Amino acid sequence: MPALKLTCLSCGQVNRLPEERLPAGPKCGICGEGLIPSKPRPVDFDTLQKATRNDDLPLLVDFWAPWCGPCRAMAPEFEKAAQQLKGRVRLVKIDTEAHPKASQRWNIRGIPAFILFRAGREIAREAGARPAADLVRFAETATRSRAS
Repeated sequence: MPALKLTCLSCGQVNRLPEERLPAGPKCGICGEGLIPSKPRPVDFDTLQKATRNDDLPLLVDFWAPWCGPCRAMAPEFEKAAQQLKGRVRLVKIDTEAHPKASQRWNIRGIPAFILFRAGREIAREAGARPAADLVRFAETATRSRAS
């Protein structure tokens, strides 16, 4: 079975691991941080760019800001979705106020916004607060319809 590439969301190192090791909770070879977190991880712009370019596992990104009421209300639902998608899709959050380059790079016009990436490409996009079940359905449908 071919190796998957996953960017460590803590140190930015790209790791290679066999797909069958995903359920075992693989760790980064450099910093030892878990590669498949059960909660959404906050990331910076550089780590996000690296992960969107390199990761073989789908990556669902929440573009948000601390002043945004719907974004704050969405946070618990995004956590629930992360638990339900664990091992199939990684979920990360980027603060668009702290990292305005992210909004520019991915043409974010309103928040919360969700972009699903896979193998270096954006495969789907949604905007607006929604329940965890909708996010899970969004991610599953997009990854199924664009399976490579």
